[in-house]
Amino acid sequence: MTLLEMPIRVTLKDAWCVNALEKEADYLLSLEQGRLLAGFYENSGLKTPYVRYGGWESGLIGGHTLGHYLSALAFASTNTAIAQEKRARLFAKMEACVNALGECQQALGTGFLWGAPRTKDGYPEAQFDHVEQGKTNIKTEAWVPWYTLHKILAGLIDAYAHGSESALGIASRLGDWVYGRVSRWDKRLRKKVLSVEYGGMNDCLYELFSYTRKETHAAAAHIFDEEPLFDEILTEGKDVLNDRHANTTIPKIVGALKRYVVLHGRTLGGKQVDASRYLAVAEAFFRMVTERHTYVTGGNSEWERFGEDYVLDRERTNCNCETCNVYNMLKLARLLFCVTGEKRYTDYYDNAFTNTILSSQNPETGMTTYFQPMASGFFKVYSTPFQSFWCCTGSGMESLSKLGDSVCYVNDGEISVEQYLSSEIETENCFLRLTCDFPFHERGILKVERAKQPFTVRLRIPDWADGEIAVGKNGIKIPVKEENGHVSFPAEEGDVFLFAIPVAVTLKGLPDGGALAFCYGGAVLSADLGEDDMEETTTGVDVSIPARRGKETDCVYFDDLADVLEYPQKYLKRRGEEFILTGGDRPLTFRLHYRRNYGRYALYLRLREGKEGCEDARREPFDAVRCGYGQYESDALHALSEHRSVSETGNASSRRAMQKGWFSYDMKVDPAKKNVLSVTLRSADNGKNLKISAEGETVFDERLFYCMGDGFYQREIAIPPDILLRARTKTVDGRTCRVLNIRFEGGKGRASARVCGSLHMYLE
Repeated sequence: MTLLEMPIRVTLKDAWCVNALEKEADYLLSLEQGRLLAGFYENSGLKTPYVRYGGWESGLIGGHTLGHYLSALAFASTNTAIAQEKRARLFAKMEACVNALGECQQALGTGFLWGAPRTKDGYPEAQFDHVEQGKTNIKTEAWVPWYTLHKILAGLIDAYAHGSESALGIASRLGDWVYGRVSRWDKRLRKKVLSVEYGGMNDCLYELFSYTRKETHAAAAHIFDEEPLFDEILTEGKDVLNDRHANTTIPKIVGALKRYVVLHGRTLGGKQVDASRYLAVAEAFFRMVTERHTYVTGGNSEWERFGEDYVLDRERTNCNCETCNVYNMLKLARLLFCVTGEKRYTDYYDNAFTNTILSSQNPETGMTTYFQPMASGFFKVYSTPFQSFWCCTGSGMESLSKLGDSVCYVNDGEISVEQYLSSEIETENCFLRLTCDFPFHERGILKVERAKQPFTVRLRIPDWADGEIAVGKNGIKIPVKEENGHVSFPAEEGDVFLFAIPVAVTLKGLPDGGALAFCYGGAVLSADLGEDDMEETTTGVDVSIPARRGKETDCVYFDDLADVLEYPQKYLKRRGEEFILTGGDRPLTFRLHYRRNYGRYALYLRLREGKEGCEDARREPFDAVRCGYGQYESDALHALSEHRSVSETGNASSRRAMQKGWFSYDMKVDPAKKNVLSVTLRSADNGKNLKISAEGETVFDERLFYCMGDGFYQREIAIPPDILLRARTKTVDGRTCRVLNIRFEGGKGRASARVCGSLHMYLE
């Protein structure tokens, strides 16, 4: 049984959140649904005057944005913090999209819906066939089609849940198509397909079943439950998540938890379902991610991948914390709280919501981030309105259109306030007005303006509280009951409660290094590092990132470091909405990170004792390619070329050449310096051969043997100076660089060992 048992409506009044909502609503209204639907019309054989948008919508992932867009329209059209006239326009757009999809589905006649450009095979379902055949070139064969279908199906379900009656029939027929396809898979084929990113297909199919009650929809969902992954997670063993693609993995666990919520205790196929295993999977996964892989902002990953357990400082770069990951982690945390009522889930939710989701939007333009760098000296980079259409653009639409949906929860005569955001809260029983401005003000007011009968208020004791919560009723302090991380007290119509939550400056570190972040209450602070050289570049398929790190060091020196660590509030002084770091060898100005939209910053600093002399000595790659994950291989710079190669993105991303096969990348070099190629290999490939060539000249050719333990290891190959002199000039996005073509094969017609994770080029 979940905590969400009574209808509840929250109207945000928090100025920052209301602005975020308004900017998102305006963006949704600015998009032409005809252009988002153009591909669906094309694949259905229907004429349309519209031309699809560019960016990702022009590639084989096209159509995913329409799914996100539908969900966002659904959330925004019922979000009462948005003006009624604007909500009506948003609802009309949603209905127009649903009706158009209905026309397309009817024209195709199979229940299928698809919006991506067709491959050279010339029929709409080709990408799904290609995945089954192991053909996964993201430009010509298949770019995560099941992931895209998840977005479309989820959008239809959200549209139905928010008032579009016809959306359920369309979603149900699409679910029937899914069942018809996946029910034919044998174990081998299922394993092959599930090794390619499929989003939360189990999640949306279980959700669909909750409305349709068609057992085939639940059966289809269960085929996407990746049991070997769940078995590994339940062990909570060392490095279980290492090198897994984070945003591929998290939705799978949301789907596992959805199985528990929808099916546990229900009779299905004549048998009662015991789904307790799937709740255990979700709880174990949440612990692993938040305890072993999460930064101070609630974000995770580097280059979209989880790393080794507790290795976070070493992986701080300009490509940390894909915003989609937190979008999905918030889904997981919210649902876990609804099931268990445990405060740790809303502690995480509040932190990640504030410091990643609110942080992801430019408050002036409404555009959103893909990555949020954790390394000092970088800056936020945002999407463009009508060209990017990244995955994080779509999930950003959803996140920012449903703001306020997790402020409070209602169950059995209790209202639990879990986020301290000024808002109006209305249930069947009562109307409350919450006014607060944490962390700048330590006090909030809760007014009970209407109540049919007495009820209980529960206030979350946030993990950032610097002491006990004090509550006064109608001007008089009252006793409160503390239980399960909340303080509770009775309330009735006319009551006015004043509550105080102490706020303080704190320091939070990382398990593998001396880098520390300053926080003020629940808000993470970041230091200003100037606005010099704010040049952007791209990675992967047109993902914008900061081109280079700032020159300013992230080390600050103090005479008495122990005192700084014990009493950080003595050294970081608040002045209005800014905070000044004093007592060190240089002053720094901090701001709430989620309110920073421009300029280089430092979230983490290396606090040292003594005099200057310690710099960040970490070696940063001059260039990097993520092997096996097509988005970061097929970009214009690296230009993957291959013949008879196989990519893997399941347990760890990798690429290998089959017999008489090969693959190659262009990689940046600097002929004036020593260039070292770092290759990640696996001990499981001992005995296999790997041959590496640079511009046709062999630089490595060995039969591999590694005896220093199981798992991954690195081999480094210095590129000879005479080969560096043959580097070609290449222009990408208007920027010129020198590149060498690096080719991998087994040699003598043999299959090669796997090249895993990231391939790096270092300068020494």
